[in-house]
Amino acid sequence: MKPSHTVRPVFDDPNLVSAAGLVPALRLAESAGLYELLEAVTVPSPNASVKTSSVVGGMLAGADSIDDMDLLRHGGMGRLFGGVRAPSTLGTFLRSFTHGHVQQLDKVGAGLLAGLTERVPGLFAGAEEIAFLDVDDTVREVHGYAKQGAAFGYTGVRGLNLQLATISTPTAAPVIARARLRKGNTASATGVGRLLAQAINTARAAGVTGRILARADSAYYGWAFVGTALRHKTWFSVTARMTPSVTAAITSISPDAWKTIEYPNAVYDEAEQRWVSDAEVAEVPFVAFTGRRKREHVACRLVVRRVRRLQPLASDETEQGELFATYRHHAFITNSTVGTIEADQRHRDHALIEQVIAELKDGPLAHLPSGKYAANAAWVACAVIGFNIARATAVAAAMHTARWATLRSRVINIPARIAATGRRLVLHLPTHWPWAPGWESLWSTATGPPHPVTT
Repeated sequence: MKPSHTVRPVFDDPNLVSAAGLVPALRLAESAGLYELLEAVTVPSPNASVKTSSVVGGMLAGADSIDDMDLLRHGGMGRLFGGVRAPSTLGTFLRSFTHGHVQQLDKVGAGLLAGLTERVPGLFAGAEEIAFLDVDDTVREVHGYAKQGAAFGYTGVRGLNLQLATISTPTAAPVIARARLRKGNTASATGVGRLLAQAINTARAAGVTGRILARADSAYYGWAFVGTALRHKTWFSVTARMTPSVTAAITSISPDAWKTIEYPNAVYDEAEQRWVSDAEVAEVPFVAFTGRRKREHVACRLVVRRVRRLQPLASDETEQGELFATYRHHAFITNSTVGTIEADQRHRDHALIEQVIAELKDGPLAHLPSGKYAANAAWVACAVIGFNIARATAVAAAMHTARWATLRSRVINIPARIAATGRRLVLHLPTHWPWAPGWESLWSTATGPPHPVTT
């Protein structure tokens, strides 16, 4: 593939746009109630809802900094959208947020998610049976000494901590239920009880009627997470720390209790630096948190997966025989009623939340653009709104597993030429666009009547 003939570029067409997919994406958000919900945000800035939607629209198109919001002001974008603001205006707007205003924006995100599930029923396909609520946190590295709240966290880098909860089902990709920005040196489990409670309420409001399984890694092994799950009558599945009581319970497992399992796909074990394709699982009754008051003791199941350790090679590079096999053990506690092997498989799927974190860092959270902590928190809240709109857009376009970057290249950042006929605008899109059927499906969902409710 190479350029043909002689090419002379000229930036002179006022009727071209490079992100025509923003029209159905934001129409879908509008039909889900975004603009009405934004009216409740009381930021002391004129046209706050318009400015917030501008930030969200820029993120959908690929902006990862305030300056990148200028990509909304090109060609015929002013004819397609009203209220597009300059990056400097949006930066000033974000700096006017306080902690209370950020919480208002979080509430908008939760309400929008409920509206999106009504508009795009496939967003939570299978939620009438079971849904998975995953909690995790990550550190977003920042630079410069003007960043409020930046500190060295558990990763050893200077940044801000992002804690989030996602909702998914066995057949639906995850969306973000709640997210919050925290100081960089905040412990992972700090405030997890409130976050989990809000996420469960958001899931129920969004139409999750089946059982909820709340999952987390060992950083959240504690009463705050498990107790909240129990109070809200949900299942929990949390990686256990290797405390003396957990180690003693693992030792008590009978050799005959271990069941051999095979992974459908090999898993790379970082500690052993090798691919693992088989393992054994077993379970034993367990009482967690016995160091707390008696009413906070939790009777549950301790499910253990063990993997055989590799024997070191001899000096002549041959493998020695072993007298006793040694294993690495991975344990988690759960109150679910599914079988041992299924419980292990579902717990390992908690890693799905890492995909969401990666998509955010590859998109709007590539940077935390402001020196003010509240402005960055508002930026995160807008990123959550944008992520959920993108996920609903992907489902409506029949691209259920498409990641945000893929969605941008196939649906959102599609060029178009604007023409006028009578009182209407016509978007002339490229012929032979490979994903035109998905784009048309999205357009029908965004602009058509709501789907009838099935009972």
